[in-house]
Amino acid sequence: MVGNTYPYTTDDWKQDIVLAASRDIDAFALNVGPEDWQRQSVARCYAAALELGIRFKLFLTFDMTVLRANTREDVSILREYIARFAHHPHQMLYENKVMVSTFAGQDSLFGHSTMHEAWDFVKSTLQEIAQIHLVPSFFIDPRAYPHHSFMDGYFNWNGSWPIYLTVNSTREEVKCAKLDTDRHHIHHLDGRTFMAAVSPWFFTHYGPESWNKNWIYRGDDWLFVRRWEQIIAMRDQIDIVQIVSWNDYGESHYIAPVRGAQPSSDAWVDGFPHDAWLDLTQHFARAFKTGTYPRSRKTGYSYRWQLVSWRFKEPAEVRLSATQDGLSERSYSIGQGLSKLSHPMVAGGGMRARLMRDGEIVAECSPSREEFVVRERPETYNFNVYVASST
Repeated sequence: MVGNTYPYTTDDWKQDIVLAASRDIDAFALNVGPEDWQRQSVARCYAAALELGIRFKLFLTFDMTVLRANTREDVSILREYIARFAHHPHQMLYENKVMVSTFAGQDSLFGHSTMHEAWDFVKSTLQEIAQIHLVPSFFIDPRAYPHHSFMDGYFNWNGSWPIYLTVNSTREEVKCAKLDTDRHHIHHLDGRTFMAAVSPWFFTHYGPESWNKNWIYRGDDWLFVRRWEQIIAMRDQIDIVQIVSWNDYGESHYIAPVRGAQPSSDAWVDGFPHDAWLDLTQHFARAFKTGTYPRSRKTGYSYRWQLVSWRFKEPAEVRLSATQDGLSERSYSIGQGLSKLSHPMVAGGGMRARLMRDGEIVAECSPSREEFVVRERPETYNFNVYVASST
């Protein structure tokens, strides 16, 4: 989200790029809006990649919920972006064409009668500068894809979460909720590029005086891990995976350290680090790209007591507790591969995970009460997630 980088310098972008690259992330999708300062921040990002000289790419994704698209002339901001960055050494190319995406856009008509006419016009305009590989995230019926030749593919942004769940969903539907929308999109794309989404969480809490969005998608039952496992199992049908998101603090699915400018999300973001998800990201990103899970060891968990432990050597024991006195402790034997464990929360308690072998503590993760505590009747509910890890 370039919109959350208002104070970013080139050095800030360098930090983000180096961190992302170190976790096997290959590119940033730069979600951009209409403000001039965002164009300058994007320019600093491209400059940072060039100065670093590492193999890291960038591409633009136009946020059509905020970019004007009422007249043909409104295409000018998209054109200006492409003219400025299409030929940059760190611009991401796909099939030797400039990769371009969107968030929404199905209602962006640019003075035309239909979406097809509008985006055929947009693509033709941008291709006066460079050949474009357009992989949008339009929220339309996938059965319409064969009729939209301007689309070179599709980004299934909503594929990250079980968005179909409601308050009337049964317990069976809710537990380990299905994430099964990809195949429908892939079928109707008929061989065109498919970009899948993976996301660890979703909670947002804005009132009608601002963005007026206030909801949560279920993230329990090891959502991030299950979605990655699903994507890797389908890797022969998926061309690109986009992680939602690097820094969208307002929707609580950031995986990077919190910095930049929060979009009035401090109330539910401050004190809720997600950095540990970067290590999970690296583990699964390597597996997606190579087809083989790397040999590694890590223990991480979230505040809803969804512990993930992965080992590829000797068997071990994991002990979980929601209290420091250990009275709630449970023990699990784990072997090779990735284990998904959970533990009930206890009012007034916290969380502790210990990885044991031959009676010795190999790794321990135990946030202090100042960092994390379960309150039985909190004054303010916060459905963001606390994430920690230990090596």
